Amino acid sequence: MQAAQLLKYDKNFKLVVKNIPVPTPTEDEVLVKVKAAAVNPLEKLIGIGYLKLLQNYALPVTTGNELSGVVEAVGKNVKDFKIGDEIYSRLPLEKIGAFAEYAVIEYHAVALKPTGLDFVHSAAVPLTGLTAYQGLTEELGAQPGQSVMIPGGSGSFGQMAIPIAKELGLKVMVSGNARAKQSVMDMGVEQYFDYREQNYWEHLEPVDYVIDTVGKTELDHELQVLKPGGRLLSLIMTPNRQFAKDHQMPFWKTALIGIAGSGIDWKAKRAGADYRFIFVRSDGEQLKKITKIVEDNQIVPAVDPTEFKLTDINKALDYLANGHPKGKVVIRF
Repeated sequence: MQAAQLLKYDKNFKLVVKNIPVPTPTEDEVLVKVKAAAVNPLEKLIGIGYLKLLQNYALPVTTGNELSGVVEAVGKNVKDFKIGDEIYSRLPLEKIGAFAEYAVIEYHAVALKPTGLDFVHSAAVPLTGLTAYQGLTEELGAQPGQSVMIPGGSGSFGQMAIPIAKELGLKVMVSGNARAKQSVMDMGVEQYFDYREQNYWEHLEPVDYVIDTVGKTELDHELQVLKPGGRLLSLIMTPNRQFAKDHQMPFWKTALIGIAGSGIDWKAKRAGADYRFIFVRSDGEQLKKITKIVEDNQIVPAVDPTEFKLTDINKALDYLANGHPKGKVVIRF
């Protein structure tokens, strides 16, 4: 089979498409014939070696973190899945491999794909959906009636996070571009701020939570709108000491990550807030809940119309970084 592999960590890394044997599933895995695999900023972080503290792969490694496909074989301990099932998954971080014609996946990381979505659109759901679900329920511990602001929430993350937040009983506020305003308002948000027309931090009543999708340039504004004791969750800033402790990392890793995140922690503490960072994990049971939300709300994630094959993987990575895609970039098999 063909697979896109990382041969060495490098700031200018390129993936290499090679012929390798079709993997054999263990007793707890399913073998999946891949139909589509989404390309994420996470691929670059892995390729440049940014995540080596969290997960240092033995190279070469087949990359790719989320996919949709058809079950071809099952291990003897596998429950709930059979040959022919149409599934999707955010692969476990320690065993990625979505950029390949076949992938083996631990069955607890798999769920049946939403019935209303094709393979290409299904592949765009797992990573974003699980990030939103775990962020709201685990990192924030959000409760019905509380409020959350999502700066930059008019994109693919907001498309999943908003209905999940509404399902949990939260009041949701979003900033984004004018083009997305109506579709986001139709999801039931309380307030929408067109970033070209309004500074949300000048008009928004204090909120319980902020989910950051923008980065450090927005940090001061995000802290400004939090209630005392509020919590800021970032998808893209820096891990901190709390993140390392939550993931039970050894002392030396905790110390290094604590130093890296100390500046943000200091700013958050000065603002009377708590800072958290999320790195989403695989979870098939949570993915089942996301499937139901997608089906009940008839969510169709935005997918960029540019068609990429596996041999185009480096073009797809470049397009994601520099091409202003109109939704998820997806490799079609």
